[in-house]
Amino acid sequence: MNKVILNRAKRIQEGHLWIFSNELAVSPKNFTPGSIVEVFDKKDNYCGTGYINPNSLISIRLLSKNRETIDRNFFKTRIENAFFYRRRVMPDANSFRVVYSEADSLPGLIIDKFENVLSIQFLTLGMETFKNIILDVLEEIFSPLVIILKNDASVRELEGLSLEKKVIKGTLDKLPVIDENGLKFEVNPLEGQKTGYFFDQRENRKAFTALANGGKALDLFSYTGAWAVSLAKKVNNVTLVDSSEPALEKAKVNAKLNGVLEKCEFVKSDVFDFIKNASEFSYEIIVVDPPAFAKNKSNLKQAIWAYRNLNSRAMRLLKPGGFMAVCSCSHHIKKEVFIEIIRAAAKDTNMNFKIVELRSQAKDHPSLLSMPETEYLKCLLLTTV
Repeated sequence: MNKVILNRAKRIQEGHLWIFSNELAVSPKNFTPGSIVEVFDKKDNYCGTGYINPNSLISIRLLSKNRETIDRNFFKTRIENAFFYRRRVMPDANSFRVVYSEADSLPGLIIDKFENVLSIQFLTLGMETFKNIILDVLEEIFSPLVIILKNDASVRELEGLSLEKKVIKGTLDKLPVIDENGLKFEVNPLEGQKTGYFFDQRENRKAFTALANGGKALDLFSYTGAWAVSLAKKVNNVTLVDSSEPALEKAKVNAKLNGVLEKCEFVKSDVFDFIKNASEFSYEIIVVDPPAFAKNKSNLKQAIWAYRNLNSRAMRLLKPGGFMAVCSCSHHIKKEVFIEIIRAAAKDTNMNFKIVELRSQAKDHPSLLSMPETEYLKCLLLTTV
């Protein structure tokens, strides 16, 4: 096995799993892309084992801090451990994120389970190298009826990988219907965003819905209606706004599945245009759950402005005593920065809010203490003062 020496090892010794090219004592170009390497500090102390890609900004992603063989048994043990954790913290769930990359010590691998359907993302060359082994392990553990490779994330191109999405086992003639907090949602894992559904907001939706009690609700960036359908059980009516016609059509399916179609209004519109023209103080409940505005650090300034503008305009639509859920899934927007953005948005409206709760991602998306990057989701539940 190839050996790599680090110029700086402090961050890795503190539990981080990423090693950048400028931290290496030698050029990563000397190594085969995707190959397994052992990492040592300058004093020849072992730091971990991982895979290397000289064409990626993150040269090495560590798989283990122990000297162990990276083989089928390694992946079987890691995936079983991840599955066991979900069973412990979400004992009643049958659909959830099984593997969350670094948080499960499997960097570059995402696996979502939709009943008997597995949706898989191989995001890095190093993990792609073990694709056949991982698929074999998943077959043994889960015996899924359908397996989907949802390898259409742009980060793959940075790893030198092609984009693809395909069914490699079974068919999607009948789409899976999952249960979330007692509600039913039809999911298309092949065509939907990410792996097909946002499990990470599951607990936030439940917490926010508990605050609703009649009145009108507004769901901005509604996607396939998970927030809106949940709220429709507690409010008089809910308006869903999204620029995607297919997403709204799926939201209609989900509203019908849960018997709340008559309570829902579906509006195909750019969200910024909608809130610009909406009447002030119209809603008792508002959800603002946009896509990631900060895709990278280079557009951070524009993203901060967009979040502030979006939320200040949305706040003007909230009735006195109403509740808002405001969210950001941009990991480049840190928690403290997001709170400052929302504080500034409230100042723009000359309104004052109380924080009911500051929440993060669901338990099937755990974050590592040693890797702040794994905690990306911020969800503030607010009410007017």
